[in-house]
Amino acid sequence: MGSILELRGVSKIYREGRNEVRAVDTVSLDLQKGELLLLMGPSGSGKTTLLSMMGCILRPTDGEIVVDGTVVDHLEEEALPDVRKRHFGFVFQSFNLFPSLTAVENIELVLRMKGHEKKLLRTGALALLEKVGLLDRAHFYPRDLSGGQKQRIAFARALVGDPPIILADEPTANLDSKRGREVLALLKRHAAEQGKAVAVVSHDPKAEAAADRVIFLEDGRIRA
Repeated sequence: MGSILELRGVSKIYREGRNEVRAVDTVSLDLQKGELLLLMGPSGSGKTTLLSMMGCILRPTDGEIVVDGTVVDHLEEEALPDVRKRHFGFVFQSFNLFPSLTAVENIELVLRMKGHEKKLLRTGALALLEKVGLLDRAHFYPRDLSGGQKQRIAFARALVGDPPIILADEPTANLDSKRGREVLALLKRHAAEQGKAVAVVSHDPKAEAAADRVIFLEDGRIRA
C-alpha cells in the first residue's frame, strides 16, 4: 500500500561528560500502510528509543525521519505536537487510564484534547468503544476492568482522530497470554482492514504470529 514512515540512517546518542552511549545506531527502516511491524530484541537493545523517534517524541542525533513524505526531524519543536496529533496514536504497556474516569470519559478526554466539538464527545467515544468491543463497559471504572479490557480502551484512545500510524510499546506486557493474543489480533485487524500502519515493540515471542514483518535489534542495530 506504500510507505507512510521512513527512518534513514537514524542514530540516537546520549552523552554525559566523556561518556557516549549509542542507544540506536544507524538504523534505516520503513513502515508500510496495512502492515504490523514487530520490533524485537533484548532489554537495552534500543527498541523503545527507536519507537520514540518514530513517533517524533525523541529527535535523532543523526539521520532523517520522514512522515508521510515530510522530513520532520528538522522541524521546530513547536511544530512536532501537531505532527504527533495528525499522524500518530500511541499505546503503552501501563494503559495510562485515569482511575477517576469511566471508560467512556477516558476517551472523551482525548477527544476534547484533540479539538472535537463538546456535543460530539459522548457519541465519538461510544463509537470507539464499540469498535474495540467494549460498548457494554462504557461506564465502568478502570478498577473494575481486566487488563485486556484496559488495554483495549487504551487502543480506542489511540484511534482518536483516525491516525494513519499506531505505535505500541509492549502492549501485552501486563497481560496473560490469552488477553495478549486478543490485543495483538486487534492491532493486526486494524492494520489489515483499515489500511493503517502499526509498529509494535515486544519481548513476547508469541507476537511474531501477528506480525507481517519482524525486525530484531541488538545493541542499537538491526541484526535481522
